[in-house]
Amino acid sequence: MAPSRELDVASRDGRTIFAREFFDLQLTFAETAAALSGIPLELALLKYTNLYVRFGLGRDFDSEHELWRAYVAGLKTAADAREWTYRYYLMDAEANTSPAVLATVGCFSYAVLDSDVVRLHFRNVDPEGCSPLSAARYGQRRAELTELFAQIKSEFARELVVAGVSWLYNLNAYRRLFPPDYAASARAVHGLYRSMPLWGQFLHYGGGVKTAMARTFLEAIAERRSIAGLGDCFPFPVLTVEAPIQSFYAFYGV
Repeated sequence: MAPSRELDVASRDGRTIFAREFFDLQLTFAETAAALSGIPLELALLKYTNLYVRFGLGRDFDSEHELWRAYVAGLKTAADAREWTYRYYLMDAEANTSPAVLATVGCFSYAVLDSDVVRLHFRNVDPEGCSPLSAARYGQRRAELTELFAQIKSEFARELVVAGVSWLYNLNAYRRLFPPDYAASARAVHGLYRSMPLWGQFLHYGGGVKTAMARTFLEAIAERRSIAGLGDCFPFPVLTVEAPIQSFYAFYGV
């Protein structure tokens, strides 16, 4: 018997619930990857989508996890794979998906990895209809980062490196918030198909999908005849960046 999960669509404790179209997009990508590579769809969903994380199963990507096995079992018998996937997601939507962080200020938070690497995270918490990276919000974002790095400086006396991984570093509106050497270090990282830093580029504030971007993406993958280069269909690559924390202290004047 598959493990039960309580269906609770009404209460989400402030979590953003993503639209069904976001999952449809990932299923189509996985189906394309499976067809082009010859691997089973079950494996393609594990390797080429963010579903495992969105189901709240962590980041071990264990194909034998009982809740993943329950999803796969249901997928095999479902009349509509997309409907089943979204209903399974809604059973415990976005539970246990947030990264562990030490502090949050506005849209920004941070964690410390391997004792000496500060990992920055961004989440839009501005009111709906207000672009968090607009020129009008630049001062607010800078103030948040200034406060965040002041906290880090007060907590850690040792030398640290700041690192980020996101598609957002493709945008000048995002890069300008950070020290020049941090933004200039950007390099593309390929193959992060399981990662929200890749899939997040399709999402609007509130969890909806950017229709035009999604359409262009679907058209691109439909034209592929080989698994090679399938990741090039994404509008933006994931970029990784890093710089010494002293650059941030100087940039924000903390």
